[in-house]
Amino acid sequence: MDDKRPVDLGTAMFIPYRYTEDRIFRALQDAGFSDWTLAQCRVFQRVSPDGSRLTDLAGEAQMSKQSAGVLVDQLERLGYVRRVPDPKDGRARLIVIEPRGRQAVKVAMATLDEILSEWKAHLGARNFTLLGEILGQLREITDPYAR
Repeated sequence: MDDKRPVDLGTAMFIPYRYTEDRIFRALQDAGFSDWTLAQCRVFQRVSPDGSRLTDLAGEAQMSKQSAGVLVDQLERLGYVRRVPDPKDGRARLIVIEPRGRQAVKVAMATLDEILSEWKAHLGARNFTLLGEILGQLREITDPYAR
């Protein structure tokens, strides 16, 4: 890459995301969660604490329902998630996080806390807060899954 050419804004926002994802994935592996892939983690991270439908996971992960289903099947065999009946619709199933998955979430969240602390120290509290506010505003018009 040409060091004199500025990075476009989209790439500048993607680089910290990729760094965060890579660092969390390494922390998970180091903590003994080395039996899953990054693709599986990308689906897993979208499972709601109250459970998620496969269709929703696929949409949020920007993949086909079939592809997401294969990854959920793998995560289920590994003990990270389980399918249960949806109490709101007896015909539907929810993917819920199992105890092994909750342990992985704890590692991921602790690592994310470390990363955010480092960024806050580097940017300063004011700029760090401002960055969060600005990205939150952008999310309003860019994230179809914002709740």
